[in-house]
Amino acid sequence: MAERSFKAEVEHLRKGAGDVFTGEGILAITKALLENGVGYVGGYQGAPISHLMDVLSDAEELMAELGVRFEANASEAAAAAMLAASVHYPIRGAVTFKGPVGVNVASDALANLCSSGVKGGALIIVGEDYGEGSSIMQERSHAFAMKSQFWLLDPRPNLPSITKAVQDGFELSEASNTPVMLMVRIRSCHVTGSFTTRDNLVPPLTVKDAIANPESDFNRVVLPPMSYVHEQDKVKNRWPAAEKFIVENSLNEIFGPEKAKLGIVVQGGMYNGLIRALQRLGLADDFGETEVPIYCLNVTYPIIRDEFDRFCEGKDHVMVVEEGQPDHIEQQLGAFLFKAGRQLTLYGKDVLPMAGEYTGQVMLDGVTAFLKQAAPDLLPGQVRAPNREASQIPDLSKTVPVRPPGFCTGCPERPIFAGMKLVEQELGKHQITGDIGCHLFGALPPFEIGGATMGYGLGPAANAAFDGGGDRRAISMLGDGGFWHNGLSSSIGNMVFNKSDNVVVIVDNYYSAATGGQDVLSSRAENGTKSTGNPISAALKGVGVEWIRQIDHTYDVSKVRDTLNEALTTEFKGPKVIVASSECMLNKQRREKPVRTQMIKEGRRVDVPRFGVDADICTGDHACIRLSGCPSLSLKRLDDPLRDDPVAYIDQTCVGCGNCGEVADAAVLCPSFYRADVVHNPSAFESWRAGLRSRIITWLQARRSARCLQFEDVVP
Repeated sequence: MAERSFKAEVEHLRKGAGDVFTGEGILAITKALLENGVGYVGGYQGAPISHLMDVLSDAEELMAELGVRFEANASEAAAAAMLAASVHYPIRGAVTFKGPVGVNVASDALANLCSSGVKGGALIIVGEDYGEGSSIMQERSHAFAMKSQFWLLDPRPNLPSITKAVQDGFELSEASNTPVMLMVRIRSCHVTGSFTTRDNLVPPLTVKDAIANPESDFNRVVLPPMSYVHEQDKVKNRWPAAEKFIVENSLNEIFGPEKAKLGIVVQGGMYNGLIRALQRLGLADDFGETEVPIYCLNVTYPIIRDEFDRFCEGKDHVMVVEEGQPDHIEQQLGAFLFKAGRQLTLYGKDVLPMAGEYTGQVMLDGVTAFLKQAAPDLLPGQVRAPNREASQIPDLSKTVPVRPPGFCTGCPERPIFAGMKLVEQELGKHQITGDIGCHLFGALPPFEIGGATMGYGLGPAANAAFDGGGDRRAISMLGDGGFWHNGLSSSIGNMVFNKSDNVVVIVDNYYSAATGGQDVLSSRAENGTKSTGNPISAALKGVGVEWIRQIDHTYDVSKVRDTLNEALTTEFKGPKVIVASSECMLNKQRREKPVRTQMIKEGRRVDVPRFGVDADICTGDHACIRLSGCPSLSLKRLDDPLRDDPVAYIDQTCVGCGNCGEVADAAVLCPSFYRADVVHNPSAFESWRAGLRSRIITWLQARRSARCLQFEDVVP
């Protein structure tokens, strides 16, 4: 169950010639694929393109009508390998995944694809996840394009430019027999706008037609001596063909006056930020009309030397806006200038940060620094009215605590780490590695379990060096998504083959939860187009794991603790795997809450469990908070003058998972937690009984108060 359904929006994908499409960039990309006769589409979810996979999944019926094959691939490598259909057949194919980690995973397939070349247009749509909104290491995909020599598009972040880039990407790929990467940044994925649509096209050659008439060409197989020919073909034929297409079709754009003493070269994806900075300086208007010439690189690789050379004519100063590092574009342009012998000053990472996201303020500061050196007369306060000073951003680091990501309220993974902390208390600290996914939050307070992650599905592999290295067994975390992605072969298979004696905890929350709740092989939900319900334990047995323990309710902290203790102390030699299963609470709430709300609206009886803390029993040592960390478990000060310390308190965000009480029981903490079932639309008998109880309690409270010794203030 994905976190968002696009069923309603998908109907807009049926719009035809002359209609106006309004929506997010993600939907616009899907529409553009259908308009350009794509024959097959695949990919793997991951921010910021998870929603693109969700849109494609929801649009399967429409794509089937057009004869388009959709595949939710097992990994990015599987997605990239799918593009092999375009190697021998003139079929347009597109795959999507998160970059740069997706590019890293898919690197083998992409390198082979670039070597053999393609007949049909092959488009790799990469969600470039860079900056403070990113969930991964900070890298760029640009270097891989240079290494394997496929062309890289980085369109301006507006819907007409993005949809045009899809068309340009297919045509550029076919013109140069080279796969093309279309980079869409976070802002591009979620930007909202409009564009005029065209009719959806049935692929001229469908995959169904192609398989009926198979083709092959050994010259496209990546083996010597053909692979040597491929390299020469890249340089002598494909590259010139790509440059010719880029120039003739004006894929790059130039804005502003034709003649000026300065100019700015910018990646297409950074164009909006640059225009906004110029606007704040009074050098551009709301519609993008600029007084500073801009060379917008909608194609950031290859860079066209002649185009850049013409842009530099008559200019003394040129600035390069290139987000992230290394500064590939700036170095390339500097080499062009040097070889051309131009006496021109090139600015870039000297006025802009070498690394980090180019936010609005960073861009403004960089452009201002450039103009101070290149054209101080253009700055506000010189030849134009002074621009309003930018408000100072206060330093909140000393007053607002750092807020790293954490487990959601009711997350079934939290009790797993609580159990691990209890084992640590008994057996001592163990070597623990994490894995990509929500369970990586266990490395943060209050658990602080696991201090490394090497890639999706590689948690156990990351602990291989510690196998047999001491008296204590190493522990590895692995999610169900990572298990099916890469973990089964690269981690579990690796452990079996090498007779590892370590322990693996597989967190099975029924979905690829961290990427938005998409189904995986072991999901419990029924999926009409995918095979679900395949147990992880069965796959483990299939590759030779003998010691397997299944926990079907992770909120049982005592069972988690005891099972992990057994795995760490058993005399059994070999891989030991614990599959800890409970449904992701976010997905569970998405499924159950609308049903519950509708039942309440219809007047039907509904029980909603809630937990609370008895303030009279709570000792105030807060051990439950340190061992649980639930966001709904906080502190509350009492009016009692004899109790200075705040007590534990459960707020209104509680989802009734029971983890807090289980933790208190397993750790033998104070028994202050209680469960109360909130009854909506109670029966007549329940209402009468509740009223009777309330009257009795009120009478008892009044009776006790009457017998208490009273102190009154005496005014002299």
